[in-house]
Amino acid sequence: MTDAVGSIDMPDAEDEVPESKKTRKGGKRGKKGPLGRLALFYRQIVAELRKVVWPTRNQLTTYTTVVIVFVVVMIGLVTVIDFGFQRVIKYVFG
Repeated sequence: MTDAVGSIDMPDAEDEVPESKKTRKGGKRGKKGPLGRLALFYRQIVAELRKVVWPTRNQLTTYTTVVIVFVVVMIGLVTVIDFGFQRVIKYVFG
């Protein structure tokens, strides 16, 4: 069975990787020592942190309130379930 690109049994010409082409090992890290790699790591961290979209104070307050309310609700739910199990255990084992 064939499709618009070619046969399923035969790979396309673009998919084939020539065996003579070698990949470069190490990249940027291959030429630097441990301190150079550490410096590169920290530069990359700073670059990624600059891309972060930080929430405004209003958003942060809203998110914090939502998390605290959710945690309080979950604590209440677990407490009710725990008291329920406690009564069942007291009833069964008496």
